Amino acid sequence: MNKIELTIGAVFSLAITGAALAHGGATGVVKERMDGMMAMGNAVKSLSSMMRGDVDYDADVVKTNAQTIQQHAGEALTELFPEGSDGAPSEAKPEIWSDGSEFEVLAKQLETYAVALEAAAPNGLMMQGQNNSGMMESSDMMSGSGMMDSSDMMGSADGMMGGTQMMDTEELANMPADGVFNMLAQTCASCHGKFRIEKK
Repeated sequence: MNKIELTIGAVFSLAITGAALAHGGATGVVKERMDGMMAMGNAVKSLSSMMRGDVDYDADVVKTNAQTIQQHAGEALTELFPEGSDGAPSEAKPEIWSDGSEFEVLAKQLETYAVALEAAAPNGLMMQGQNNSGMMESSDMMSGSGMMDSSDMMGSADGMMGGTQMMDTEELANMPADGVFNMLAQTCASCHGKFRIEKK
C-alpha cells in the first residue's frame, strides 16, 4: 500500500470514528450532516477494500456504494451547512462559510465522481484479478504527470483541476472503476483537509 492509500485510509477511518463519537451531542442539521458523512465514509471504506483487492470485486456493490455517495454529495451536502451551524459538536471549520465557493466545487466534484463511478462499475479494475496495490497510480493515465496533489484536486470555483478541464461524467465512466474511485477518494481527503477540524 503506498503513502497516498494510507493517508486516504486514515482520513476515512478517523472520519468514521470521529463521527460516531460526535453524534452523541449532535442534533438537527449538524446530526443530519454527520449521518450523511458517516454513510459516505462507510461507502468509501467498503469501496477502498475492494479497490485494493482485499475483497473480490463486485460491480453491484460498487454501484450501491456510489449511489450512497451521490445521495449525500453535491447540493445535498452543501445545503446541510447553513450559516450559524458551526461550533461544537460540529467538526466543520469556519472556512466552509468564508470560502463557500471552494466547498461547493468539491461537493459537486464528489457528486460527479460518484455518478461516474456508478457508470464505471462494470469496467472493473485496471488490473483486474490482481492485487491492486498500485491503485492510486491509475490516475496517472489521465493527469499525464503523476498523481494530482490535494491542491490540484481542489481546483477552483470554475471547476478547473490540475491545470486542465475536469473530465466530464461520460469520459470518467469509460475509465476503470479504480481510476474513478481514486479521484473520488482524493476529493474527499482534500475537502476534509481544508474544511474539517482535525481531532487531537
